Amino acid sequence: MDEQKLLPFPYQIKDVTPEEQQYIDKVFGSIVSVYRLSRVGPKGFIVYAPYKKEAANIYNMTLRPSDIFVVSFIRSGTTWTQELVWMIANNLDYTTAAEVPLTERYVPLNRFMFFDENKLDEFVTNINSRTDENTMIEILKDRAQSPIKMLATMPVSIPRFIKTHLPMSLLNPKLLDTAKVVYIARDPRDVAVSSYHCAKLFKIIRFPGGFKEFWNLLYKDLYIFCPMLEHVKEAWEKRYHPNMLFLFYEELITDLPTSIRRVADFLGKNLTSEETDRLCDHLSVKNFKNNKSVNQEWLREHGMLESNECFIRKGKSESWRDYFDEEMTEQAERWIKDNLRDTDLRFPNFKTN
Repeated sequence: MDEQKLLPFPYQIKDVTPEEQQYIDKVFGSIVSVYRLSRVGPKGFIVYAPYKKEAANIYNMTLRPSDIFVVSFIRSGTTWTQELVWMIANNLDYTTAAEVPLTERYVPLNRFMFFDENKLDEFVTNINSRTDENTMIEILKDRAQSPIKMLATMPVSIPRFIKTHLPMSLLNPKLLDTAKVVYIARDPRDVAVSSYHCAKLFKIIRFPGGFKEFWNLLYKDLYIFCPMLEHVKEAWEKRYHPNMLFLFYEELITDLPTSIRRVADFLGKNLTSEETDRLCDHLSVKNFKNNKSVNQEWLREHGMLESNECFIRKGKSESWRDYFDEEMTEQAERWIKDNLRDTDLRFPNFKTN
């Protein structure tokens, strides 16, 4: 990276207030000691402490015209979209897709934030894995490494696939003028339910409370990558850029073949009806849940996942109705309407009247 051309990181990074951190500590309990939260920029996007050392590097990351990004707020259908995009970009290479885990086919731009290098021993204690401590330390070191260094070592002869939950404003401002971005969005209420289960799945988070407590964290913008709707709106505002494809999870659910064709057109690929049908079958929820390449079950082998939760869950929309009581439903509706008032963004299953 040419230091002479680096842009100064344009945003302030401030720790959440003592009152906010006290509230988070209360909700999470003792394990939250490894999760110090900060806010970035005027919108106050929530990040973990390790982000500070990589913020400017990510903002200035060297881009290539062949780069393909999948961007989303957490649990918005990211993994599904990653596999869809990778399969089409790689001419439906089912053999490699089965043999190489999705986490190795994409560089995760924000994963390092979850693994503070100075607290790996604490992580190991928190995880309480069956795997020996030295092995666990090496696994965590790998996940804590700089994504920019990882990307720099990749050969220029092949496209780089990059996944991130960071909002568009924290990425290189020339991203869309250089590379392609597929952004996936989902009904915020379903995102809340899926994020809750994910927070209970990963032992490094191990959320101890109930759904209502978790919803309040999202609602108060005190969970990683929040505020959710600002995250989505930033991408929505750029949806007409020729290098941006904006998708809704609900569109993939209701008409996957059309979504596949949109992605193929965006990536300059042509699929036959037979190829589209086979890809639909590959991406079906039933097959996806049994696809070891995408469901991160290797983490369970190392004791990093809770046994009663799954990474790939139901793959459906409007499951929020099973979790929101009347008060939460009204609260969520007001929250979404208030945040969409200044935009024409509308989620497919959300009624504004």
